[in-house]
Amino acid sequence: MTYAIVFLIYILGMLGIGLFFSNKNEDMADYILGGRSLNVWVASLSAQASDMSGWLLTGLPGLAYLSAVGSQEAIWTAIGLALGTYINWLVVAKRLRQYTEISGNALTMPDYFENRFKDNSRILRIVTALFILIFFLVYTSSAFVTGAKLFQTVFGLNYTTGLIIGAAIVVIYTCSGGFKAVCWTDLVQGAMMFFAIIVIPFTVLKMFGGLENTMEIVNATHSGAFDIIPNGTNISWIVVLTGLGWGLGYFGQPHILARFMAIRTSKEVRPARIIAMVWVIVSLTCAIMVGIVGVAYFKDAPLLNGAHETIFMELSKQLFHPVVAGILLSAILAATMSTCDSQLLVTASAVSEDIYKAFIKPSASDRELIHISRITVVVVSVIAIFIALDPESSIFGLVSYAWAGFGATFGPTVLLSLYWRRMTRKGAVAGIIAGGLTTIIWILLKGMGGIFQIYEIIPGFIVSVIAIVIVSLIDKEPSKEMTDEFDSLKTTNI
Repeated sequence: MTYAIVFLIYILGMLGIGLFFSNKNEDMADYILGGRSLNVWVASLSAQASDMSGWLLTGLPGLAYLSAVGSQEAIWTAIGLALGTYINWLVVAKRLRQYTEISGNALTMPDYFENRFKDNSRILRIVTALFILIFFLVYTSSAFVTGAKLFQTVFGLNYTTGLIIGAAIVVIYTCSGGFKAVCWTDLVQGAMMFFAIIVIPFTVLKMFGGLENTMEIVNATHSGAFDIIPNGTNISWIVVLTGLGWGLGYFGQPHILARFMAIRTSKEVRPARIIAMVWVIVSLTCAIMVGIVGVAYFKDAPLLNGAHETIFMELSKQLFHPVVAGILLSAILAATMSTCDSQLLVTASAVSEDIYKAFIKPSASDRELIHISRITVVVVSVIAIFIALDPESSIFGLVSYAWAGFGATFGPTVLLSLYWRRMTRKGAVAGIIAGGLTTIIWILLKGMGGIFQIYEIIPGFIVSVIAIVIVSLIDKEPSKEMTDEFDSLKTTNI
């Protein structure tokens, strides 16, 4: 009952934020990008909260808890994510914020690509929008699985019932408030995730008399869990490359890139980057520690393989008073909602702006487009629920597929479009298609083992870069309009 009260207070708070911003969406620029008005704190914590999602409190600790190899894989994944976060804020954020405004005030990634390459054929826009729909369906379903497992573990609800309840909460406030509601709730949710992920490992360490004593217990079960450098007897280089490969994903995640586009000015990128890095490094470290200290805590009654992703939930319930545990468990819902709402909003914008307005009704009013966006949120959520219906779905697995899809499909195109003057429209189209298809094919061939065990984002990213470079060099040079716009970035004060 206590858990239910705490959850209800949290959910009502999030819905309240959605209702507060429901009357502040004057046009599509407000609904999709918040009028480019995010301050440093909202931009940074919103970007990271929407980035990490529920897998930070479920999938990653679960992987670290599972085995010694799981701990090693989790550590390398965290290293890759931390490096990717830093490079993304350093290399992409400022330039993307400037270029999207200079290039026709682009509100979405398909919008930016079309404006950047002066694509009158609309091919680039439709290809981008379609891949966004494909991969966000998988990504959104992973968030719904997290919510379902949370309600199932905490309240003993049927998996399907928990799935529907979690999805309904996200849909209601995403539809009502738009981008500002999503970002401001992310600020709150990011703070909750940060607090929750720190409290649990330090509580367990104190219980077992400190780090050294706890690690002795862990090593008895997970011998070699911290031997992360391949030496021929512990882990393979494939594990290392796969972990680092996660960092490549950042350059192509539309829901994260949208935060860069929405920050007030490019001058605020640097302080936002500092806040984001502190959050990421502490959160990832503590998430891995949750799984590792969980080995010590549950040494006499280990969680079965299928329950390993509930390690954070179980520790919260057993270590704390129900009120505190309720707050900590609400952080999982916060993590799930902070990513899911962002993904739904990007998907909605892809349908309303990049398909409906671009191809079906160019004269559509902002009010009509907002209405189409809300319908899209509902439809996509229903499809994602069907994908997530299997109770055995792995949160970590679903996230890894979607992350690789976006990273390989859009990452090279984003990076090269920002820094390579010679890149052309045909090169961009070739890169998106090549990266996306390579990722999908690699996933299908993964069961064959061998080289196909390498994380699919790596071959997908490489193939996409090669396709962009070769096709762009074969193609005729960009127009003077394109190169002049590119050169204007050197002097802009946006």
